[in-house]
Amino acid sequence: MKIIARNRKAFHDYEVLEKIETGIELMGTEVKSIRAGKVNLKDCYAVRIKGEFFLNHMHISPFEKGNIFNHDPYRTRKLLMHRKEILRLGSEIERKHLTLIPLSVYFKKQWVKLELGLCRGRKKYDKRQKIAADESKKRLAKVMKYAGR
Repeated sequence: MKIIARNRKAFHDYEVLEKIETGIELMGTEVKSIRAGKVNLKDCYAVRIKGEFFLNHMHISPFEKGNIFNHDPYRTRKLLMHRKEILRLGSEIERKHLTLIPLSVYFKKQWVKLELGLCRGRKKYDKRQKIAADESKKRLAKVMKYAGR
């Protein structure tokens, strides 16, 4: 499994409740750009339209050696999921007011996969508490490391 891109901002801005692996419908030049590592997950999200999930605002740079067959960098891309997953996620999103945020893009064998997170947004005070907790864990680990010598 070769990880191409991660959305680190998502873990700061959202509380990830569940992770889901999906496929993504791409054009040939998009796959070549992803192999080159030219993908950005910042500010992208998934929406449900007519019983299918689509990914919005995912930036895949145009392929350098492409010509008229290059793609639009911000085009809407279809996510490939089983029908049961779509129904389950759709009902959870509507019922609990959650959102689907891409967490990472990676290759699984030759296929491009997308890891989605079922997320709940964090308030500003929640972010501060998380940062404080992470810093205290780092300090404790550092103290334990030096005390163990």
